[in-house]
Amino acid sequence: MIEKNIVKAIVEEWLNGKNYFLVDAAVYPGDRIVVEIDHAEGVWIEDCVELSRYIESKLNREEADYELEVGSAGIGQPFKVLQQYYNHIDNDVEVMTNDGRKLTGILKDVDEDKFVVAVQKKVKEEGAKRPKLVEVDETFTYDQIKYTKYLISFK
Repeated sequence: MIEKNIVKAIVEEWLNGKNYFLVDAAVYPGDRIVVEIDHAEGVWIEDCVELSRYIESKLNREEADYELEVGSAGIGQPFKVLQQYYNHIDNDVEVMTNDGRKLTGILKDVDEDKFVVAVQKKVKEEGAKRPKLVEVDETFTYDQIKYTKYLISFK
């Protein structure tokens, strides 16, 4: 069986000096290898083909026959690595918290420990007859959430 760390090392070698980053590399039973990469401006099919050929050049089919799939991190899929958060600053995201709250808002800030999402909340101000929508910053640590994902808008 092909080891995941070998696949990751090959991918990291190819990524060196490029603006792409590794989102995930997995090896499933039957030596099915799935590699996901991403880029701030999207992933081009030609680069997936180039990476696929690079991986194939480094693995020996005589030692282990394998199936290889190289692609981009899926749009609308939960973020898997910190770089995806950085790439989506100022974009609409959906956050599902561990306690079951689903929030949508704009990803405002990101660091290694936490991230901030500006959400719209109804707040009744003192003396007002009705609540009004105001923007409130919600801060989350990564262990407080089930997922965060980019929201595609067709506005």
